[in-house]
Amino acid sequence: MRRTRPSIFAATPLDIALRDLGIDTFAIAGIAMEVGIEPTVRHSLDLGYLPIVVTDACGAGHPTAAERSLATLAFAGGSLTTDAVVLVEQMHRH
Repeated sequence: MRRTRPSIFAATPLDIALRDLGIDTFAIAGIAMEVGIEPTVRHSLDLGYLPIVVTDACGAGHPTAAERSLATLAFAGGSLTTDAVVLVEQMHRH
């Protein structure tokens, strides 16, 4: 899916596709925490999703900016954080 805005939910059919599949929780990882991941997580919260940020699978343009993004998400609440090992373990349990 080609992205033209910071949030993957903006101007794409992702919200419709997830709702059609009955998905309300998703794990997110990516290249730039402060540019794409944080805006997507915040937007998804507005849409009623539970995003799980896989912190060790997220890059950043600048480490301080990434830390600030994670702190902002923690302060806002509504999302979860985990690392890849824990996520995979939990997925195998269910």
